[in-house]
Amino acid sequence: MNANTLFSQALGLGGQWNVVKSEMDVAQRQLRLELDFPAGTKFACPRCGQLCAVHDTVDKEWRHLDFWQHRTDLRARVPRVTCAEHGVLQVEVPWARAGSGFTLMMEGMILLLAQQMSVSAAARLLRTTDHRLWRVIDHYVMAAHRDKDWSKVRRILVDETSARRGRRYVTNVIDAESTDLLMMAKDRGADTLGEFAAAMTKHGGRPEQITEIVMDMSPAYIAGAAAYFPGARVVFDAFHIMKMAGQALDKVRKDVARKGGDLRGGLWALRGNAWTRNSEQQERRSQLMAAYPALGRAVALREFLQDALAGSDRSQLEAWLAWAQRSRLAAFRDLARTIKRHFNGILAYMETRLTNGVMEAINGLLQLAKRIARGFRNFYYFRLAAYLKAGGLNLQAPRLLPT
Repeated sequence: MNANTLFSQALGLGGQWNVVKSEMDVAQRQLRLELDFPAGTKFACPRCGQLCAVHDTVDKEWRHLDFWQHRTDLRARVPRVTCAEHGVLQVEVPWARAGSGFTLMMEGMILLLAQQMSVSAAARLLRTTDHRLWRVIDHYVMAAHRDKDWSKVRRILVDETSARRGRRYVTNVIDAESTDLLMMAKDRGADTLGEFAAAMTKHGGRPEQITEIVMDMSPAYIAGAAAYFPGARVVFDAFHIMKMAGQALDKVRKDVARKGGDLRGGLWALRGNAWTRNSEQQERRSQLMAAYPALGRAVALREFLQDALAGSDRSQLEAWLAWAQRSRLAAFRDLARTIKRHFNGILAYMETRLTNGVMEAINGLLQLAKRIARGFRNFYYFRLAAYLKAGGLNLQAPRLLPT
């Protein structure tokens, strides 16, 4: 068996194509393979499949997987056929996608590496440019995203995450059931939900099918939900409510400190929950609550609110509101007014137990997506990496071995 026959079998070219020439440049660590077809071969019209005679050929070149750590390039004169119905058209070669510049097996390797490392690192490993790799990722990720079926999506989670430094944010829409990232949109305004509503029709869904939207108390998201999903119930996650309660407690702590209170060791002793504090912090917390009545009331209000949200009795939440409003603690009176304005959304949480807690795991994947898109020049690359990591996509990635 000569070298050309060996390479032909290794590439899995089939009957129409063969390697007719192979050149190894040891100094440059490069292998060049020239492919050709026998004279008189007919090829299928790319539109109708009718076998047609060759009209002329066009020289093409593709980057392939390395052979023995040598860069491998394929070259071929790609035929154009004359179809009686469709005219002169260029045929599709079995080893590469039209316009790619990479073989299918090389594209499969690119997708595999892109899920494990930054695109810039993969480009260095493959000795090519990151721009060329992004083109491959774009093709397969967006094709899989377009094919994603949203017809069964009923409950969604809406949250924001930072895209880059400088307070630049993106909005993420998550399927509450599958936890797949459905859409990432620029900014965090009301129109991002409008963008998602428009996208639903392209994925086999309808805005009317959304029954609940879990979000924080962002006025923009609330306005977007009212405008584009008027039939959906807005659910305010307890995590965000307790975050505001923690901030209110911190304001009381700072106010006590400004008035001369000795709060050394009080920052972490007062924050968080009992299971996050060690015994020393727990003891210091008790001392501070006893020494400063305002702090004691603030801690008690925070814990009562946590207990109320853990239950399903609205009277408990109403009792908390009454207590907070007469507490003489400005921070908790403000929090009470906020909760009163968003009362129905908080009750919705107490009834459904829907939460944005899954966003913690999703944000971990998005941070990994940032690393994959390290050095990304624009939002589009970040979104590609996010869909690749968190989109739950069915990538039709090429096989790494010939069929």
